[in-house]
Formats: sequence, structure tokens, C-alpha cells
Amino acid sequence: MKRNRLKASAALLAMAAGLLSMPAHAGKTLDGVRARGQVVCGVHTGLAGFSAPDASGRWMGLDVDVCRAIAAAVLGDAGKVKYVPLTAQQRFTALQSGEVDVLSRNTTFTLARDASMGLRITAVTYYDGQGFIVPVRSGIRSARQLKNQKVCVQSGTTSERNLNDFSRARGLDIQLVLFEKEDAATSAYFAGRCSAYSTDASGLASIRSRQAAKPADHAILPDLISKEPLGPLVRRGDDEWHAIVTWVIHGLIEAEEHGITQAGVDAMKGGSQDPAVQRLLGATDDTGKMLGLDREWMARALKATGHYGEIFERNVGARSPLALTRGANRLWSQGGLMYAYPMR
Repeated sequence: MKRNRLKASAALLAMAAGLLSMPAHAGKTLDGVRARGQVVCGVHTGLAGFSAPDASGRWMGLDVDVCRAIAAAVLGDAGKVKYVPLTAQQRFTALQSGEVDVLSRNTTFTLARDASMGLRITAVTYYDGQGFIVPVRSGIRSARQLKNQKVCVQSGTTSERNLNDFSRARGLDIQLVLFEKEDAATSAYFAGRCSAYSTDASGLASIRSRQAAKPADHAILPDLISKEPLGPLVRRGDDEWHAIVTWVIHGLIEAEEHGITQAGVDAMKGGSQDPAVQRLLGATDDTGKMLGLDREWMARALKATGHYGEIFERNVGARSPLALTRGANRLWSQGGLMYAYPMR
């Protein structure tokens, strides 16, 4: 009897090992992406540093680079992306309806968005928090000084709800001035119709850089009134596509942990003795097989965009017009929150 049980256990283990080594089913979204030869990516209509067209019409930004990395991993070409600019009101419908394959548009991960809208969160690409921008001449130095003041905010966003909650919890009686479109809300603020404008702190830096006639005349308050983990969303029901988007992001973060730069991919693939580096770049383990991709998937993504730190610095970091510090977006080993799941 004992021998039979051992044989049965061995058979189950062998079956499990076989299943783990099987290539993943492609999934309907990946099939569609391959058939059209493009990843359709929903982005912001124009948020400097995250997703905005440059003077020649080329889309640039942190969220854009995530889409480029996905396209490189899946299609072998970071340029095979169709960008669909979406307002806050349009973004979820566009993803739910299949108009876009992935929504990479400074969108906060929340319970409702993950559990009740037919969507799935992937991995955080930017840890943010909601803040306020005010005219320097106003003398406002703290969010509590906004008591009974008018604050411009975009309707239908987490910013609207967060601001309501903040005001009610502290008895500030802030008067929310709502606008359907972000440009209308920011224009009203710069025209003096509100004492402040409120959205994610990274967005405030982008708006000040892009829209203020004199950026130095506007201050971003130090107060953060919420947690805003931002990242791409995909449709619920396609686990294979969800896995691809999620693991491309983790791969970008892990590459930074191991110092695999955009320029150094080939050198490290051929010269590094670190098993984690060899695995990530496809020199040893074929991790792509588990995602329905080939073994070079992550190497291509890194050649296209560089690792997470390179993406951050190029688009929003100290040398960019936004000049944002890494803060919570530093690697976990450097005191931040960026932590890649093991790529094995």
C-alpha cells in the first residue's frame, strides 16, 4: 500500500512539473495584438512626463515607455504601439469595450476599479499622493489654510472624492469647483477662479511646468492627502495578457536592481555570472514560455526603454523639466517602495 502511495505521489509530481513547463496559452488579447501587429494603449490626453506628444507628434513619457516596453516584449518592436488619448471620463469605457488593450494613464489602483468594473490592476509604476498647487502670492503654506476656499478639481476622479473626504474629516468646508475636463479645471485655476487646484502631486508638477506662464509663481504644498498608487490596468478575464503586462513592469524594476541598463543588455547577457541576470535576459531559463512569449522578451523590452530607473529619470526625474525626486519610487533596497517580484 505504501509503495502504491509513493508511486501515486511521484506521478502527481511529474504531472505538476510537466504542467509548469508547458507554454502558456496566448489569450485573446495577445492573439488580437499579434493579428493587428500593434498594442493599442490608452494614455492621457497630455500630461508632461507621463504621456504627451512632443513637438513632432511623438508620444513621450513614463506611461508611454511602459507601453513601448510591452510592445517590444510582445511584438519585437517598441514602435508598434497605437496611442489613444483618453479623458478621465473616457478611459474605463475604452478599456472595458476593447477599444484599447491596456490603459497606461496615471490611474490610481482602487478596490472598486479592480473588483467591480471588469478591470484588473497590474503593477505600480508610480507611487503618488494627492496634493495642491497655489499661487505663491496667496501666502498659503498648508492645506489647512484652504478652509472655506474654492478649490478647482476634475470631476469623476479619485481627486474629487479624496478632496471631499479631506474637507469633511477636518471641517474645512472647502468649496469644490468641478470641471469635466482637466484643461478646463487648470485654466480656471490659473485665471484666479480658485485658490488652489488639486490632483496627484506628479500631475501638479507637470501642469506647473507646462501651463504656468511663470512656474515660479506657483507652489506645490507639502501636504499629501491620499495614497495614489498609479499603474496600468487591463480587462478582467484574460489572465495571460494580465500576466504579460504585470511581468514586463516587474522585469523593468528587477533590471534596475541588478544594474542592467539599456546600453548594457548584451554585455551583461554574455558576461554576467549572476543567475538572476542570466534568467532575466533569457540566457538560461526560458521564462517567456510561461507567458506565451519567446525567451528574449525581457531583453527586448530593456533595449527599448532601459530599466525602471532610466525611465523615471528620463521622463520625470531630476534632469527632466518636472525635476521630481525618486522619493517612494526608489528601489526597496534604497528606502523606497519599488520591489520586483522574483523573476523565476
